[in-house]
Amino acid sequence: MKKIKTILFLVAAFLATVAFTLKTNSGYSIGDTIEDFSLKNIDDKMVSLSDYETAKGFVIIFTCNTCPYSIAYEDRIIALNNKYEKKGYPVIAINPNDPLAMADDSFEKMKVRAEEKGFNFPYLFDDGQKVYPKFGATKTPHVYIVSKLNMKVEYIGAIDNSSRDANAVTEKYVEHAVNALLDGTKIKKTGTRAIGCSIKVM
Repeated sequence: MKKIKTILFLVAAFLATVAFTLKTNSGYSIGDTIEDFSLKNIDDKMVSLSDYETAKGFVIIFTCNTCPYSIAYEDRIIALNNKYEKKGYPVIAINPNDPLAMADDSFEKMKVRAEEKGFNFPYLFDDGQKVYPKFGATKTPHVYIVSKLNMKVEYIGAIDNSSRDANAVTEKYVEHAVNALLDGTKIKKTGTRAIGCSIKVM
């Protein structure tokens, strides 16, 4: 019996170590410095964060055409850009899904969706899925707020606390974080759990 307990303990310890390793190697954490990227926008032009010379930071949102959660957030994402772009924190949306796994997330369908909804922000295609793994994004939508100074990650998680119903929102995580950055105060919640669909890969 004692031997069995020892084996179970060793197995549990091993699994915990593996889980910790996966977690620590799963992408950016709060305080990390991100790498710039260059991705194609729906206007067929390449976009990098360095293009935004006067920006104070960015609200980077991994989202897509097809996920019901992403669709439910589209109007709220548009509103975020309306509110914060002129204040120096534009929305940068990135579609991380592989179109071979989800045909309606193709680059051409992205153009259609952006036109239908009147997206007022860049909607970039992560061709080859090279960018989202660096961030550690796992859901659509998944938000990363980055300050321009040192390209530092300031917040990771959800947009707010109501993934389905905009009228039920009682806590606006992204707005609170950006407002704190603009005011030069400490962000109260730097991380929340992203709620959404898994990123689609082949």
